[in-house]
Amino acid sequence: MTSSLFGKLSWSSIPFSNPIIMPAFGGMIFLVLLILVLVTVFKKWSYVWNEWFTSVDHKRIGVMYIIVAIVMGIRGFADAVLMRSQLAMAYGANQGYLPPEHYDQIFSGHGVIMIFFVAMPFVIGLMNYAVPLQIGARDVSFPFMNNLSFWLFFAGVVLMNLSLGIGEFAKTGWVAYPPLSEPAYSPGVGVDYYIWALELSGAGTLMTGINFFVTILKERAPGMKLMKMPVFTWTALGTNMLIIGAFPILTVLLLLLALDRYVGTHFFTNAAGGNMMLYVNLFWAWGHPEVYILVLPAFGVFSEVAATFSGKRLFGYTSMIYATMAITVISYLVWLHHFFTMGAGGNVNSVFSISTMIIAIPTGVKIFNWIFTMYRGRVRLTTPMLWMLGFIVTFVIGGMSGVMLSIPGADFVLHNSQFLIAHFHNTIIGGTVFGAIAGYTYWFPKAFGVRLNEKLGKSAFWFFITGFYTVFVPLYVLGFMGMTRRINHYDNPAWRFPNYIAAFGIVLLGISVALLVAQLVWSIYKRKEYRVTGDPWDGRTLEWSVSSPPPPYNFPVIPHVTDIDPYWGAKREARQEVKHAEYHDIHMPKNTPSGFFIGVSAVLFGFGMIWYIWWLAIAGFAASILFLIIETTRDETGYHITADEVAQIEKERAATPQESEA
Repeated sequence: MTSSLFGKLSWSSIPFSNPIIMPAFGGMIFLVLLILVLVTVFKKWSYVWNEWFTSVDHKRIGVMYIIVAIVMGIRGFADAVLMRSQLAMAYGANQGYLPPEHYDQIFSGHGVIMIFFVAMPFVIGLMNYAVPLQIGARDVSFPFMNNLSFWLFFAGVVLMNLSLGIGEFAKTGWVAYPPLSEPAYSPGVGVDYYIWALELSGAGTLMTGINFFVTILKERAPGMKLMKMPVFTWTALGTNMLIIGAFPILTVLLLLLALDRYVGTHFFTNAAGGNMMLYVNLFWAWGHPEVYILVLPAFGVFSEVAATFSGKRLFGYTSMIYATMAITVISYLVWLHHFFTMGAGGNVNSVFSISTMIIAIPTGVKIFNWIFTMYRGRVRLTTPMLWMLGFIVTFVIGGMSGVMLSIPGADFVLHNSQFLIAHFHNTIIGGTVFGAIAGYTYWFPKAFGVRLNEKLGKSAFWFFITGFYTVFVPLYVLGFMGMTRRINHYDNPAWRFPNYIAAFGIVLLGISVALLVAQLVWSIYKRKEYRVTGDPWDGRTLEWSVSSPPPPYNFPVIPHVTDIDPYWGAKREARQEVKHAEYHDIHMPKNTPSGFFIGVSAVLFGFGMIWYIWWLAIAGFAASILFLIIETTRDETGYHITADEVAQIEKERAATPQESEA
């Protein structure tokens, strides 16, 4: 520790001489400044502030989550490019271009970014946007909490990106196991960045879980009983139950690690009765439910996509719900399979091996239900449907490799190899990422009234799935050949060719990413050609009954639900009902700046804690409490949209030219 005004922070904390870090950090700062300049030049600050930063509209908050996920995804993908190119080069006398300590930060940062700051915000963004529309609600139960959740998450994003150029990030892997994460082995600030970035973003995620759990149970439209909810809403319910149960474990775990580092306790060291395996148990007691927090919403997306583009009701709706809840419960009971090698004994390993195999059963039920939904349906091979078909094949392969790893004897051989890396990416990318892109494509026209370009979307899919298999199939082979994880250099000549193939696969994935960006830009540029106002996909659930994009109040008249496919079953009648409805005044919550200011204060608090700048940490924490108090005393009357204003808005929307079938 130090008594300096700026704690550990000094000019030497910024790696000015590093030819990789500084251009990347400088480029990131340049892009941020460029965006600020453009907003200023085009005089959009009022629009950005009033319509986005202070908004409590669940739709805008969902869009912000997804924008941040896409931006962080590009950064996480850049880390993957660095790792694969390093392993393609670093053989024998050639040490590659990444020093070991920098490579360690890259693979640690890659895992943290992709799990916490790409996959999590993407699925939370989809839930934010779609769930209230699917259950016939005008917003979530706690709109300010929703806004605050986003800004706390964004505070973690800011700290994560600051670690790129101010100090360092953790060199521990994304799991940060002790004793490597303890002060004796990680004396720098990298682990502290890890702790506070995840503490802040995790607090936001926990509030999201509480918010959506209450919303789904309490805000459903009249007549929408639990067994009439869309499957995506059911998977969102399971996801938020998992968040409520699992994220407090992560919060306490990181707090205990912080106490070890800041105060000198010994929760996770052998001294004074500590035990590092306590950390591992707690981490995976959070970490395995987290896997299903990521993949359950994707399952919900695929259920929507399968029914819509097969022109049929979802096969086995009831069994799909029971399978979702079974996964939700069993996911808490399998955490120890992540460390079969700890020496727990045959009895313990057997119990967790069996529970791991059992959880594959409800997942298999879902796969068969989607296949039977397509069977004898009018299948349309749209872009979302292609992502779903790619998911079925990819996720099944990942699941079968997971069943292999559920056998303790096989896991003992393979757990520290590239095989496990391939398995993990097979399930998370094949499940969550495929589902996120499918959901993004599926709901984009509903969100913005513009359909994405199908040709570019399909091209991106084919490059992505080809690149994916080109990267990760060689990693299965390398795992069987004995190549371990987390190495940045090797001498075995048999490993060279598979690593070359994997590096080529990253190129194909890069082309796919470029095509996805081009698809978005082109569709916005040509938005008049891709304009939609109603249902862009001939969908089935309630969100399609509102215009594209929806009005701020979502539904001019709260619908009455009588069926699990309310829009599909009575599409024309529903439109006539809205057209001749008797409108009433609508109460909407007011925007608030408090969430944004609490987020800024949280960044100051986190940065102060990371660098031991105690006055800054205290000021940031005090400011957060102050803004929270101000929010609790704020006038909560909101604002009213009168019945006449609702009628006028709906009249203008009805007069908008409808989508061309061409």
